[in-house]
Amino acid sequence: MVTPKFVYSLYETRLQNNLKNETLPKHIGIIHDGHRRYARRENLLSYEVSYRIGMVRFKECLAWCDELGIDNITSWLLSKENLSRPEEELNSYYLVLNELFEELLIDDLVDNFKINFVGSIDLLPDYLQNSIKKLKEVRGGGEKLLTVALGYGGRQEIVDAMKSLLQENQELEIQDLIKSINDEQIRDHLYSPDSPDIDLIIRTSGESRLSGFLLWQSAYSEVVFQDVYWPEFRKIDFLRCLREYVQRDRRFGK
Repeated sequence: MVTPKFVYSLYETRLQNNLKNETLPKHIGIIHDGHRRYARRENLLSYEVSYRIGMVRFKECLAWCDELGIDNITSWLLSKENLSRPEEELNSYYLVLNELFEELLIDDLVDNFKINFVGSIDLLPDYLQNSIKKLKEVRGGGEKLLTVALGYGGRQEIVDAMKSLLQENQELEIQDLIKSINDEQIRDHLYSPDSPDIDLIIRTSGESRLSGFLLWQSAYSEVVFQDVYWPEFRKIDFLRCLREYVQRDRRFGK
């Protein structure tokens, strides 16, 4: 008897094989949305359960990207707006994040990755900041780049970039400064200036908006909105996103 799992496995293999000769995105941004709604739908004991499932999916997705040769990944795991959620809920999420970061210290899954963090890290608990600092030190090399956005807001990044740019050029007269500012200067002051523009953004949970994710870097990104919640996001869903990407005609505003 042919099982659904077997059929999905065949379909997944076929999808991946068909993508091998296509031009895949070099930089993927992922909005990992839907943990709480998944927990409510599945009647889980707490959000913490869904957060843990979501972090398993996070690591699996890294492996999928590594397997397909996608060298740059930006994962939005916590927005600045999320910081206003109830303390009890945030604390459970912080604990799960901390466990994830401790795993990444020793997991050979990220041996090829440099891990960077962007966002308002200073607003996070001290123990989480310490884990982030240690992870950046241990995973400070690697040919591929994983950027984790925590306490991140796209508007705040642009505001901070402008503040940094003005601070750097404060000796200039205002008119000279205005004339000197250009796209590349602003880019050089973003949180992750060496990271290329986003080719593909994936958002799970059925929400059809970017919520301020990488506003500057996503000017010409392709966006795919997935109906599934992040904890149930499968490799086949990921491959479908890539298939949709390669089928699009990217015009870059032309």
